[in-house]
Amino acid sequence: MIRSIFISSAEPYSGKSLVTIGVFEAILRRTPKVAFFKPIIRNPKKKGDQDKNIELIRTRYELPQSYEDSFAFYRNDVQELLGKGKYDQFIEQVLVKYKNLEENNDFVICEGSDYIGEGSFFEFDINSLIAKNLGLPTLIIGQGNGRALNEIFNPVQMAIEAFQEQDTKVIGVIINRVREDRVEEIKKALNDLPINSGFHSVIPANDILSSPTLREVAEQLNARVMFGEKNLDNLATGFQSVAMMLSNYLKVMKDGSVAITPADRIDIIMGALEANRSKNFPHISGMILTGNFDPPDTVMQILAGLPDIFPILSVETFTFQTSIDAGNIVSTITAASERKINLALALFEKHFDQEGFSKQVLSDQPIIMTPKMFLYNLQKLAGQNRKRIVLPEGNDDRVLKAVEILQKKDIVDMVVLGNKEEIKSKAGTLGLDINFEKTKIIDPYSSDNFESFADSLYDIRKAKGMSKEMAFDQMHDVSYYGTMMVHKGVADGMVSGAAHTTQHTIRPALQFVKTKPGFKVVSSVFFMCLDDRVLAYGDCAVNPNPTAEELAEIAIASADTSEQFGIPAKVAMLSYSSGDSGKGAEVEKVRRATKIVRELRPDILIEGPIQYDAAVDMSVGKKKMPNSKVAGHASVLIFPDLNTGNNTYKAVQRETGAIAIGPVLQGLNKPVNDLSRGCLVEDIVNTIVITAIQAQTN
Repeated sequence: MIRSIFISSAEPYSGKSLVTIGVFEAILRRTPKVAFFKPIIRNPKKKGDQDKNIELIRTRYELPQSYEDSFAFYRNDVQELLGKGKYDQFIEQVLVKYKNLEENNDFVICEGSDYIGEGSFFEFDINSLIAKNLGLPTLIIGQGNGRALNEIFNPVQMAIEAFQEQDTKVIGVIINRVREDRVEEIKKALNDLPINSGFHSVIPANDILSSPTLREVAEQLNARVMFGEKNLDNLATGFQSVAMMLSNYLKVMKDGSVAITPADRIDIIMGALEANRSKNFPHISGMILTGNFDPPDTVMQILAGLPDIFPILSVETFTFQTSIDAGNIVSTITAASERKINLALALFEKHFDQEGFSKQVLSDQPIIMTPKMFLYNLQKLAGQNRKRIVLPEGNDDRVLKAVEILQKKDIVDMVVLGNKEEIKSKAGTLGLDINFEKTKIIDPYSSDNFESFADSLYDIRKAKGMSKEMAFDQMHDVSYYGTMMVHKGVADGMVSGAAHTTQHTIRPALQFVKTKPGFKVVSSVFFMCLDDRVLAYGDCAVNPNPTAEELAEIAIASADTSEQFGIPAKVAMLSYSSGDSGKGAEVEKVRRATKIVRELRPDILIEGPIQYDAAVDMSVGKKKMPNSKVAGHASVLIFPDLNTGNNTYKAVQRETGAIAIGPVLQGLNKPVNDLSRGCLVEDIVNTIVITAIQAQTN
């Protein structure tokens, strides 16, 4: 059984970080305990500096290993040891560090050294020596950025030969940073390689990943952040040295660029700020003020009073030298660049040969439902039958960031509601790469469907006292408009709530989407992603104190939802006693609800009343309910009331670190899902994917 792999670049700037996090995600889908080891790291430039890839992996995946356990040597120490011929001492210390991680984890991902000045033969030799002595199969990474085929494949073949000469198995080759229109050409050439090199993948270049953030610009130029600190994740797609008049600069200003100008060019500073507010001009990502001095106090006061401003940095160097230094900035994927991480993963998953990798590495790994595997399966499921999801809150930054991620994953179609110019301007200000030809913007105020939608609302609600004027008024509301799109079949589902209350989001759905036949209540489930399994909790968000009949409905809906998302339903109806031992109104309610489910849906495997520990722990379940097929194996847990359910899911989430996905609304004719107003971009992405899957059954 393979328990480790070695990831090695064939040359500098191969995009190893992208591959490492992509492989880490792939391994986490099969096993939760994965470690990261980088035998050799660069010497820190200053005290406290840490290796960026170690920091990225440890932070993103919350690894319990310490920073010191994540590497064996600094670069200079290796050179000194090997210069004295102490190869055995070098390998011994690498082995000790590696084995410590291997003993405490199910899988270890090792990353080879970086290219920083030494020749390629040294790199191949040292990395192949490590892989051989640790007994690690190796994944080779090359890069195709604007190069001829022989320039791409020569270093790759040299790397393969270096590892194979050490009797190290090469399990695959990835060519990264390839121009989009050359992907198929390079894939064919890669498959024609005369050397046995496992599976092959070709990953296209991406402008966003190759663009540094303003945070990286500030770090690498040793700049002082004067203003706009909250926007340091803006991307610098280029640098413009501005020594011309403002009127000429405005003609050549470019979206996403960073202006480099002396600190006394007040006209450029103020002109660029005003241009960024205008829909008629490009939006720059930031500005670097040169010369090591500040603008006049009055200008500083104006800048300090602006509520939302692009980052303004100050450097000691003058404009010419700053422009040279800016041209040497290297873009990386760091722990702080969440947007780059998400885009890198989307790109990797779309182009990575998952099947070939699994055959080489994961074929002997036991399959368990880790959180990563669950989320990966959801995205695969959504992509098999694409649906169109409407997002009413097009002016919310988080929603637009989620749209960008899902466009890159290419698994769902989306529509955003709002003012077209405002949304495009906001996306530009955020530096987002959204194709608004693919994701349409609809403004309810100017929509061709507005009148027919308002007429439909009037027809549906006139018996409840709604006038035509009221219907037209309400249809201006994005929640009503989005829900009517779903009702009319213009969209397949809706996700809202990032900027609206739950009531605001759900009310239109209850008024005219209505519940499915056989259902009287709308309920919800949370998918609780634990380390080694995924459970469905219901209802933890909607119904305060359901009756026995309503509880039975919730159980049936939750079982069906669970099955739809790939979790075989074994339903536990929770109470404070198990089996026939308890008495009282609450236990009887659960007992009656269980009986109703068995009568209505004999196909559902259900047990109740049952206590939580007996439901999920095999030893307790066997002891308390020895003849039950659910006890100890429950996957769907139904709580007797909202108080119990809501507190339990939050307690489990807090105490175990479980990922809670939801609430997923169920019981409606068509899917409408609510977000928390404190939701993260990742939550929005997951909810859109879930809504798309729900829509597949309609």
